[in-house]
Amino acid sequence: MLTIRCSKCKAKVFKYHKIGKGRVLRCWFDRIRHDYSIRKGDDVYCQCGNLIGVVEGKKVNMKQSAFVYSGTKSRG
Repeated sequence: MLTIRCSKCKAKVFKYHKIGKGRVLRCWFDRIRHDYSIRKGDDVYCQCGNLIGVVEGKKVNMKQSAFVYSGTKSRG
C-alpha cells in the first residue's frame, strides 16, 4: 500500500495499492483505497490547489513532479 502525498504541502492525496515494479505513472480507480483529492472536471487536485493528475477513462495519469509517495509495492 502506497501513500501518495502532495509535493508542495505533504497532504495525503490517495492510499493506493501498487502492484509490480516501476514508478507511479498512473493510478487505476479500482486500486485506490482512499481518495482525499479534489476533482474539478477531469483534473485531480490536492487540497492546496496543486494539480496532481488528469482523469482518462479508468485511470488518473499522474503529473510526476506534483506528488511523492511512501510505502511498499506488492509483487503480484
